[in-house]
Order: sequence, then structure tokens, then C-alpha cells
Amino acid sequence: MVSLAQRRARRTALTAVVAFALTIPFAAPATASVVAPAAASAPPAAPAAAPLTNLAHLDFLLDEATPPAEVAGHTTYRLAEQPNLVLPWTYADARDGGTFERVGGGPLDPATGYWGQGAYNADDIARTAVVYIRHWTQTGDASSREMAYELLRSVAYLQTTDGPSAGNVVLWMQPDGTLNPSAEPVELPDPSDSGPSYWTARTIWALGEGYAAFADTDPDFASFLEERLNLSLGAVERDSLSRYGQWTESDGKRVPAWLIVNGADASAEAALGLAARVEARPDDARAATALRQLAEGIGAMASGTTQSWPYRAILPWAESPAMWHAWGSQMPAALAAASVALGDPSIAAPAVADAAVFTPTLLTAGGPDNGWYPTPTDRVQIAYGADSRVQSLLAVADATGSAGFASLAAIQAAWFFGGNHAGARMYDPATGVTYDGLQPDGTVNRNSGAESTIHGLLTAIALDAHPEVVARATSVTSITARDGLEVVEAEDASSTTGTITTPDSWTGESSWSGDALTLTRGQQATFDIGTDESRRWVEPVLFAEPGASSASLWRAGGLLGLLRDTGPAQGISPTAGALLPHSLPLSALGKRNEVSVDVQSGSLTLDALLVRPMISRMTLDGAGGRTELVHSAAQVPQSAKIGGDGATTVRVYNDRGELVRERSASRQMSIVLPAGGFAIAER
Repeated sequence: MVSLAQRRARRTALTAVVAFALTIPFAAPATASVVAPAAASAPPAAPAAAPLTNLAHLDFLLDEATPPAEVAGHTTYRLAEQPNLVLPWTYADARDGGTFERVGGGPLDPATGYWGQGAYNADDIARTAVVYIRHWTQTGDASSREMAYELLRSVAYLQTTDGPSAGNVVLWMQPDGTLNPSAEPVELPDPSDSGPSYWTARTIWALGEGYAAFADTDPDFASFLEERLNLSLGAVERDSLSRYGQWTESDGKRVPAWLIVNGADASAEAALGLAARVEARPDDARAATALRQLAEGIGAMASGTTQSWPYRAILPWAESPAMWHAWGSQMPAALAAASVALGDPSIAAPAVADAAVFTPTLLTAGGPDNGWYPTPTDRVQIAYGADSRVQSLLAVADATGSAGFASLAAIQAAWFFGGNHAGARMYDPATGVTYDGLQPDGTVNRNSGAESTIHGLLTAIALDAHPEVVARATSVTSITARDGLEVVEAEDASSTTGTITTPDSWTGESSWSGDALTLTRGQQATFDIGTDESRRWVEPVLFAEPGASSASLWRAGGLLGLLRDTGPAQGISPTAGALLPHSLPLSALGKRNEVSVDVQSGSLTLDALLVRPMISRMTLDGAGGRTELVHSAAQVPQSAKIGGDGATTVRVYNDRGELVRERSASRQMSIVLPAGGFAIAER
């Protein structure tokens, strides 16, 4: 058996990564550190033949731990013969000279070497296993096969094997291999294996893909993975799928009651593993049933219309119809995978709508924000969010055969190579480093922990498998124009007779974007929304307590509509009252820069206005050419301009991602966009 240090050294030599310094705040095996790029500016285009995937930094994050002997309810494959487990450190903090220091979660106790949470966590262990599994199965790399084997053993060790929590997973482990079921700060469920969780869902993801990878090459190990997959599937059946077919309400919306932790996001990551299992073993009726049930619940979280928020996105959390977040947004990827594994294209329909209508809205609004709650409130962007969108677009492209979704994936994947609001490179193929985040002001968080590294690599692996996408994603990476959804804050009213207050930001299920403006009967406000080349939809974001009602008249020169709002019943949402966008029947002219509201009855509490162009667009340039995305939010076909100087191919797609026409030109041209459709011009 080759040691972890030998494997790391071999990988380091193969990838020509330079640097040999590491500081750990307690006794731990020394290992090679990785030099980060000196700057985060977008690099020159990488050679087309060079793989993007570089596992060096992820290798650096790996370490070994030896659990105490005979821990009740926890063991793994061949533990007696191979007592060491391989696991990734949770965080890697940037240090001077481009090196990184591996650190755990929570405060460190210098006396014990224990962290408040731990050094390693099940979420990252499972997803790291997926990275090595996918790299091995795609490239045949023997070292990645060995790492996949070791990490899957570690995934299984964190599973609880007996008792009332059987199949659930302990989240944290200390550097010496001791489990920490109740971390500081407290995370729910507590203890971490006492109920359904994201980490149980991600364990199913890893075990399902692991089984599919090892089924033919190591039947004994695959049999063990099958046993452990069924163990955690049993927990999901007990804790979540036992409610299959039951529905409940959340702020007046009908939602499924059987999602894992009420999350379409968590359920999607479990579904990815189940889809891999079903593809490898189509005769596994139990896995197929669970996959179909989870897919049904995920699909039921699709919401909105082409015109109204959230623009046909699949929402992540059944407890809040006012929340979408980029991180973990692999719901379309899961539905696409389930549709293929189960041979049922209808399962992918909500994923297609998310990809064709919501994704262009997101891209033209600024990219994969951490949170629209419901306004784009948390505009930090991280690799987990960007990768989730790339994975979903490529999965839908593969399931449907639509080149339009592959082109959208290239635009989204460019985020890693400079196609973001800072023009910053977030993944470096020379080192395998993915930075931890991009702040709204363009500041780059230069730490590079496990989660960011994992998701940067998952995008790199996916791009290496799609050479037609990688060329655009890595060489057309400078955003030169963008016109999309914008937010006008209520407190920025140019005139008002109402009252401005400052509520607590987080409501328990959504977030105020700023101050609140309250208007009662007879009061009014006017807002400057600027001008645009196209008409615009205006969506007031209102807060209403259950049963409270208001009526308000909205104008932008002409009438936009009468808005009647009644606060919905709370249902399973964490707090009473809902902060939700509301559609107005008519759109505002592009040249009209003012919107006014007059309250006819009741009390209206306004957070902000979402202002969305009927035609939104973004343009990227770079050494590889130029890409322009144009998207329609109209209810009928709409004329739009696209293209520019130079030979350009324009492809027009409808709101299902189907190609409706293709044209070539050397100058700007007029096209007709189908309602909700998009067009992409490339040169």
C-alpha cells in the first residue's frame, strides 16, 4: 500500500507544484504546501490541450487520522488491516509567500489540539471522494482511484451503524480521529447524527457514485459501499421519505413534506448518488423508488413564471418561498440525472425551465450570488455556488442535447477564470487553488479551504469532459457589458409621505435588503428607476403579516396595475409574515424613469423594487473571441439587437432551450426572441 505522503509527493512531482512549507498549530505530519498565484487577475488562455484539473492543492489538504479502537457504532472497510483514515482539512488560510495553513473549524484548544468543531467534516469528506471518483473514472488516474478508495472508507466511518440513528452521519472529527457529535458552535441536528442532515445526503452522493465506480473493478469493496448506501438510504426512508405523498404549506405555498431537511438542495445531492447507483444497477427497485420520490419533491419546488419571481427557478428550501441561493443549487443537475437514470424525460422539465429562464436572469443580474432573499441581498459569490450552476447546466445539456445550455455553462464557468464582477481569477489550473470567495466590492478572499477547492475541481473535471465548453470558458472571460435585474431600495424614494424604519435584517426565512418604507391609506411614494432600452417589469417586494391586507395603485407615466396583497398563513415557515415580490400586470416603458405608488387601503410595507428589463443582456470578451447573451422576459415574441463587428454566429433558443434559428453575420443584426427565450452570439 502506497502511503499518503508518497502519493502526495508523486502528485506534486507530476504537477510541478513548488513550495515546501507548512505551519500547523499543533503536532501533525508536515507536508508540502501550495503556492498561490501572486495576483487574482484573469490569466492568459490556457493551452487547449492542457487539462484544467489539478489535484495538487486538494492533495495538500489531505491528512491521516487513526480513530480510537472500538468506537461503538462506527467502523469501516478493513479498519483492522488499515487503521488510518484519509480526510481533508476543512480550511486552508492564506499565509505570506503564497502558502497555506491547514486549520479546523471553531476555536483551537492548544492543550488538546482539538477544535470547537473539528479538523475534518463529513460534508467535505464525501465531496472530496466525489472529486477523486470522477477524476479517476474520467482519466483512469491510478492515484485518484486510490484516493477515492481511502476517502470512501472515511465517509463510511462517520456513519452511525446501529441504534435509532442508524444510517445518519456524525459531522465532525478531531485531528486524532475522535468523533465530535456535538460541535461548538452548535449545529442542527445536535448530536449531528440524531436526525436528517445535509451530511447524510452528501454521504449518499459519495456512496452512490463510489459504488458505480468500483462495481466492476473491486466487487468486494463495491459490496461494502452498497451495504452502506442502503444504510443511509434507510435513514432517509425513515426520517423523510416516510412522508412521501404528504404536502404542507409554507407562507401560503403548497410544498412537499418529504424532502431531506425540507431541502430540495440537500435532496438533490442525495439524488445524484442514487442516480449513479440506479444507472449502475437498474434492477435496484429500492434506490429507483427513492430517486423518483426525491425527484418529484425537488421538481415541486419550481416556482414563478417567465415574468414573476423567481423566474422558474427551483427553490432550495420548502420552509421559505422567498429564498434562493446559489450554493448547493444542484437541483437541476439532480433532476437531469434522475431523468436519464430512470428513463423518464418528464422528470427533467423543471430543470430545463430553471436552465432556460432563471439562469439567464441570474447571469445578466450579476452571477451566482449567495442569496436572493428574495432580493439579491447576499451578493458574496463562492465556488460552491458557481460550480452548482455549471454542473446543472452541463447536466441539463447532456440530458437534452441542447447546445444552448452548454453555451450558458461556458458563460457561467468563466466565473472561475475572470468572468465575474471583479475580473478576478478564482481557480488556478497551475496550482489547483480555488479561492474561498468574491466579495460584492470585488475583494477576493484568498483562503482556499476544502469546499472551495472541491467545487473548483468539480467544474474543472466537468470542463475537461466538455472540450467544446472549456475553450470558451477559459478564453472569453472579461465582462464588458451587463444589463439585467436591479434593485431599487424603498428608503431611496425620491419623495414619500410614508415612514422609514429599520427592521432586523433576517426574518428567519428571508432578509430585508435595507430599510422598510411603510405607507398607509392616502400616502404615496415615488422612485427613480432610471431608464433602459427596453420595457421593464417592476416587482414590489412587500412584507405582510398573516391576514393583513393592502391595496395600492402603481404607475410609471401610465398605469402598471392595482396590487392587492394579503399576508398568507404561516404554515411551516419559521416566522409569521412573508417578504415576497409581487408582479404588476403591466410593464414600464424603458424611457420612464419614475415609478409611483398610492395606497388605496390598508398598510403597505415595502422593502424594495425589483426592476427587470424585458430584454436583458451581458457581453464577455477575451482572447478567444466574444460572447453575447440576450434574454427575453416578455410574454410574447420580442425583437432585439445582437452581435457586432466581425463574423458572428447567432443561435436563438426558446424557453425550453430548443434551437429555433441560427444565423451568421458580420455586423449587428435584429432577431426575434421567443417569449422567455434567449440568444447567444459567438465570434
